Amino acid sequence: MQNRNRIQTDSFFSGKRQALFLIPVLILITLFYPGQSLAQGNLLITPRRVVFDGNKRIQELNLANTGKDSATYQISFKEIRMTENGGFEEITQPDPGQNFASKYLRFFPRRVTLGPKEAQVVKLQLSRTNQLQAGEYRSHMYFRAVPKEKPLGEKEAGSASSTLSVKLVPVFGITIPVIIRRGESTASVSMVDLALEGGADSTPNLGITLQRTGNMSVYGDITVKHISPAGKVRQVGLVKGIAVYTPTAKRRFRINLDQSAGVDYGSGKLQLIYKGQKDAEYAQLAEAELQLN
Repeated sequence: MQNRNRIQTDSFFSGKRQALFLIPVLILITLFYPGQSLAQGNLLITPRRVVFDGNKRIQELNLANTGKDSATYQISFKEIRMTENGGFEEITQPDPGQNFASKYLRFFPRRVTLGPKEAQVVKLQLSRTNQLQAGEYRSHMYFRAVPKEKPLGEKEAGSASSTLSVKLVPVFGITIPVIIRRGESTASVSMVDLALEGGADSTPNLGITLQRTGNMSVYGDITVKHISPAGKVRQVGLVKGIAVYTPTAKRRFRINLDQSAGVDYGSGKLQLIYKGQKDAEYAQLAEAELQLN
């Protein structure tokens, strides 16, 4: 998960009187969690990603407030680039080979207020589909928490000190990918540059590079199994929701392996299987092995 804190102040107060600055702190959540829902703070979103393919024109998102207080969220689109290390950067212009989905989508409502334990549906609909060419289009739907405003006339509690004080107001945001696919997928992926690190005194971890080619992104789960020289198989690692989005060609990451399974990582081999969606079916996307000395 990638948390990006940005602190901005557009003015500077000078003088002897006490001043209170409200500085927005934007926390942008862009990682896609295991399971079919995504939660941050008290907002639960189901599903965690939306894909328009085939004849799909309308999709629904379910928002639920799991907290004890009412909360308001402003909904919009953000354009995001995936880096080779799995991070995300907000952009305004698409990279070569990247298409934005936002201009082909409509959604309602654009702002929701949810009471405690209350839920609401947000509807997304394709538009201007006659302008879509073959390929993949992606934007990220952004749910930004709206801070509660103090009633007019209510004063901030505090002392009469002449020192400058600063108040940080956290503003939580979640993004989920919304993808439009048109035409046949030529996407393929392989797992390369496998490297095992760590030993008896530290948690073993496996470095992996996913190498993607073709016109669409890939998304799925990676399972790691240890196969002993005697042929005994144990699952020692699992990571869900690993994506490589267009136009990114590779993604590097590490998986912590199970240290409590009594596995000898100095012998046998590791088998990796990457499974996910391909041509609207759940299938194996890639497989690799690492021989252990």
